[in-house]
Amino acid sequence: MPNETEKQLLHLVFGGELVDLSNTEFRDLNKIEVVGLFPDYASAYKAWKGHAQATVDNAHMRYFIAHLHRLLDPSDTK
Repeated sequence: MPNETEKQLLHLVFGGELVDLSNTEFRDLNKIEVVGLFPDYASAYKAWKGHAQATVDNAHMRYFIAHLHRLLDPSDTK
């Protein structure tokens, strides 16, 4: 968790099985896994990497990191 002086930059990690590998359409929206919300990119990346590596045998399984802080504050370019 960031210390009190660091700005919180929320990230969401989620994933699921894609219809095909050429786009990001999910096969079943009810089966999307929300891994969690994270206060910084480094912790989100660690969670993303763990889930991505755990599902490496399924080529259609993909996990993503969404930069929620950019949605909350569009002027934030970090």
